[in-house]
Amino acid sequence: MDAQGQPEVAYGRYWGALARVDCLHFEACYYQPIEWCIQNGVKRFEGGAQGEHKMARALLPTPTHSAHWLAHPAFSEAVARYLEREKSGIDNYMEALQQHSPLKKLP
Repeated sequence: MDAQGQPEVAYGRYWGALARVDCLHFEACYYQPIEWCIQNGVKRFEGGAQGEHKMARALLPTPTHSAHWLAHPAFSEAVARYLEREKSGIDNYMEALQQHSPLKKLP
């Protein structure tokens, strides 16, 4: 919430339906929530993790973070080593995706 009690960010999610409805996912998860954000002055919309298909809808990838505590020291160290190695790959991937942004570049 901002200083006036207004939400600063909204999140789009979809958990499925009993019947297939074409385009329901994008309508429910992106189009309607984005319209609501615009109408209500919410400055940021998060479309959720994963999915390069979201770039065509101008939802660019942003890094996410999580925090975990692992009780077993050796397992914790192994995960930390993996995450350290993975970081450069993720950074490169994010940079490559940004090169394909559908958004207009500012001069």
